[in-house]
Amino acid sequence: MRVLHLTDPHLFADRNGSLRGAVTYDTLQSVIEHYRQGDFAADLIALTGDVIQDDSADAYAHCRDLLSALNLPVFCVPGNHDVRNLMRDVLPDPPFSYCDSLAAGNWLIVGIDSCSAGRAGGKIAERELRRMEETIAASSAEHVMICLHHPPVPMHSKWLDSVGLDNGDEFLARAASAGRVRVAIFGHVHQDYDAGHEGVRLIATPSTCRQFLPRVDDFAVDDSPPAYRCIELRSDGSVSAELIWVKSG
Repeated sequence: MRVLHLTDPHLFADRNGSLRGAVTYDTLQSVIEHYRQGDFAADLIALTGDVIQDDSADAYAHCRDLLSALNLPVFCVPGNHDVRNLMRDVLPDPPFSYCDSLAAGNWLIVGIDSCSAGRAGGKIAERELRRMEETIAASSAEHVMICLHHPPVPMHSKWLDSVGLDNGDEFLARAASAGRVRVAIFGHVHQDYDAGHEGVRLIATPSTCRQFLPRVDDFAVDDSPPAYRCIELRSDGSVSAELIWVKSG
């Protein structure tokens, strides 16, 4: 199973809408075009939140139009900038799915909602944690990947850790207790992260637009370009992941 991980495009209804100097429609389009010119053939797209920036249905429609051109299933979870009702309304049908689960080969992919209404930080509700556990328990898959928006571990950045996942430790403990969760992928942090935690590999992919400066106390952006990640879920439970930076010019 090959997964194209895209996250945090922050689209606007206005295709010229800009976030911290980046025209986000154009940066997502450039990421898609870069992927199309490469030799990684994904089976699906994992889109881990902050799809839009301006609370508009038209911004979701731009996402739908851009990603539909790839003719791949798009596995979506919401981020703190998303409007969940709008997201479900505009992206309701295949190839898009919302906080769903998918079995392929001996892998199960589970999308969960880590958002907390009205907050930049997140918390996974108890009912959502139970749904995760029940979905895994009901599956015969040997290996599991979980998709969410918020980071379940600290990023060692004071401002960013103040808007992380409140119950990250609980999420990781319950994921690890299933005995089959090999990897969790997330967004929100606009930077690269790839490390193990109690047998679960945790991977954050930088945004398709602007990035945050890592390991700083106060909010700052850096000059890293848009990015995406190519992930291969192997039948033996191992995971390979390549981060791709999309440089202009």
